[in-house]
Amino acid sequence: MMVKITDVARRAGVSPSTVSYALSGKRPISDETRRRVEAAARDLGYRPRSGAHRPACGEPDVLALAAPLRPGVHVPVVMRLAVSVVTTARAHDHDVLLLTQQEAEEGLSRAMGTASVDGLLLTDVELHDPRLHRLRTLGRPSVLIGVPADQSGLTCVDLDFRAAGEACVNHLAELGHRTVALVGSPPEVYLRRTAYAHHLMRGFTTAAGHHGLTASVHPGGPDPATAPQLAERLLREHPALTAVVIHNEPLLQPLIQAFRRLGLRIPDDLSVIALCPDDLATTACGPVTSVTLPAAELGTRAVELLMQKLHGAPVPETTLLSPRLTERATTCRA
Repeated sequence: MMVKITDVARRAGVSPSTVSYALSGKRPISDETRRRVEAAARDLGYRPRSGAHRPACGEPDVLALAAPLRPGVHVPVVMRLAVSVVTTARAHDHDVLLLTQQEAEEGLSRAMGTASVDGLLLTDVELHDPRLHRLRTLGRPSVLIGVPADQSGLTCVDLDFRAAGEACVNHLAELGHRTVALVGSPPEVYLRRTAYAHHLMRGFTTAAGHHGLTASVHPGGPDPATAPQLAERLLREHPALTAVVIHNEPLLQPLIQAFRRLGLRIPDDLSVIALCPDDLATTACGPVTSVTLPAAELGTRAVELLMQKLHGAPVPETTLLSPRLTERATTCRA
């Protein structure tokens, strides 16, 4: 039976593309990984096909991006991330296979079962994600865009959402606000215990407790038509409310408009901070104080980490991007 590059990769504990790079010298590979690949190829009697454009097997190198479009997922952010992943992958001569279904363990196994898929990027990570056990046993490199409760044996990258929540509250506390609210992701995101929503909420409530503030968390649906009812409920339940943090892009502009229709001046009566991309913060009802949601940077960093793993280079277990808060026209002293 003819020995395939996937057989060598399995024996060496690396990806097929790493075998290709190690045997062809096409890209730099660590000496230890190269020796392991060469030993596996020697033991199995593997001979690369001569004259092939790609020494691996004549097929394009491919990364898989598992970005399930579940209820509550904001598609524009996913698309920003996906475009960044594709652009960065192409710079490394890789194509991207986009998986948008709710890929469970068996789905990931099918996706990674093809010889052309070198590694996997995973989004919408839950605190106790059922896919993680399979990731740890797939035998191919992977990077999570999100940070689960247990990161052992994984590679993760994300915005430091806990620090982002803390930064918002710290800013408001410095301005003298005493009653604050977080309008967060849709309810189903919290029910899934999606990691970023949980980390943001923890940072928000922990910082509020540290400053002695009265704080509340309110999941927000994705329908902008619900903004007036939500604004009314917030003011009815929290009459002393003077500041709102919004991490829900579809509701950002509608909520600001709803508060204004209720007679509130922003920021004189109510300060607003958003977690969103910079372009939205500078166009939604005027310049909004915001913490940048760096979807494009996350995609780039995730691919770079995956490429380092493919080349046998060591990578950190968890990479957190520090939040950047930009003060604009929607916050002032209470």
